[in-house]
Amino acid sequence: MVATVSTVAYLGLEARAVEVQCQLVPGLPNFILVGLPDKAVAESRERVRNAIAAIGLSLPPKRITVNLSPADLPKEGSHFDLPIAIALLGAMGVIDAETLAGYVVVGELGLDGRTAPSPGVLLAALHAGSQDKGLVCPAAQGAEAAWAGEVEVIAAPDLLSLLNHFKGTAALSPPQPGIVDAPVRGADLKQVKGQEVAKRALEIAAAGGHNLLMVGPPGAGKSLMASCLPGILPDMTPSEALESSMVASVAGTLEGGRISRARPFRNPHHSASMAALVGGGLKARPGEVSMAHLGVLFLDELPEFQRTVLDSLRQPLETGEVTVARANAHVTFPARVQLIAAMNPCRCGHLSDPALACSRAPRCAADYQAKVSGPLLDRIDLHVEVQAVTAADLVLPPPAEGSAEVAARVAAARAVQTARYNGSGVRTNAEVDGERLEAVAGPDEAGRQLLAQAAAAMKLSARGYTRVLRVARTIADLAGANRVGRVHVAEALSYRRRAPVN
Repeated sequence: MVATVSTVAYLGLEARAVEVQCQLVPGLPNFILVGLPDKAVAESRERVRNAIAAIGLSLPPKRITVNLSPADLPKEGSHFDLPIAIALLGAMGVIDAETLAGYVVVGELGLDGRTAPSPGVLLAALHAGSQDKGLVCPAAQGAEAAWAGEVEVIAAPDLLSLLNHFKGTAALSPPQPGIVDAPVRGADLKQVKGQEVAKRALEIAAAGGHNLLMVGPPGAGKSLMASCLPGILPDMTPSEALESSMVASVAGTLEGGRISRARPFRNPHHSASMAALVGGGLKARPGEVSMAHLGVLFLDELPEFQRTVLDSLRQPLETGEVTVARANAHVTFPARVQLIAAMNPCRCGHLSDPALACSRAPRCAADYQAKVSGPLLDRIDLHVEVQAVTAADLVLPPPAEGSAEVAARVAAARAVQTARYNGSGVRTNAEVDGERLEAVAGPDEAGRQLLAQAAAAMKLSARGYTRVLRVARTIADLAGANRVGRVHVAEALSYRRRAPVN
């Protein structure tokens, strides 16, 4: 007799169906596990053996063979423990094999029979729902699995309670979806003294989902303004929150099934490696750019990152996804992020102040800024120079307008974009292609002429031309204008990158 249990293997944000087949045959007692398992899966034999012993059962003195099918698909992770144990109990006749056919099983086992959390349960629950099956998972992740919707979830604290549930002696109650955390807004724009141009650029970036680079001396407020961005961005829709939570589930950071409607804000240190930023590693985990999906990736001290690491962001910023290529698999993670970067104009940071600048100015500025490649800078829609804060600015009273007022205008502009691109899969102006933008909400004749003249004078690339048009469309949305006018194009052009300092 062969007992079969359904489980999954994770490839990026995709859950691949896997069958755990267990057979007991006469012969020398042995426990064999086949089907391209990694080290964690191969070690599950000992965890399963001890977990079954912990509930008062012993393995039969037979040859036990467990096959993970399909055999050519790599199996990684400890979530295969529970399906292997259930398949083995089914082959032993402890659990009815027909009952097992209607469930997808995931979870790690302890030596005492208790279940332990494992990454990716939300993906497994969504996969089970697409197959019209239920899900068996650890009790600690029942709240996470319950977010999948109309899926029967059995969240068992240990192997014995799961057996009692299947036998009908002590049914487990279905878990409830985890709590939705209240958004944490962070800093308020009222804390920023002066910097009206930079705050205007921040509002435009939030309204259209545009990338932003702030260049200015130390202490000018670049990091403070970046920390204000979560407070003016609109909350994620339920579908966006689920999409973002799927990445967190694969990464194993979705604790207690608690999801949030606030957009992710990730700010890795400039010592981050390429695998940490874009994903990869031995088991191809999502990187910071994927953890910030549908949110903000803030890179402070931009030139201090390794150049190869920064250039690895060029493709994700353009396509909205990261493909990690390995010899045995290609894994794709979503990476639709809003890049906010900050940097000093030069290494000493005081290029514009002759009293503080180093003796190599202005040549040091060109060398320092050259650490960031031109193609990456071309993917940043808004470039703004942040001036040093003067003593007169510091003694001014707090601004009358804070994050709440700016957030209201951003929400109104986002609502316009949602209605404009409804059904196209586009969320913001930053995602729309140039052809569709021209057709749906292009500039008027005066705006088109100015844009054409500026494209020739500034030698804009095709990408740069489209990005200026996207920013102009966002400025028009903030102003409540149906068409992009000359004044909107002019402001958008003012945020384009200047030539490097010579």
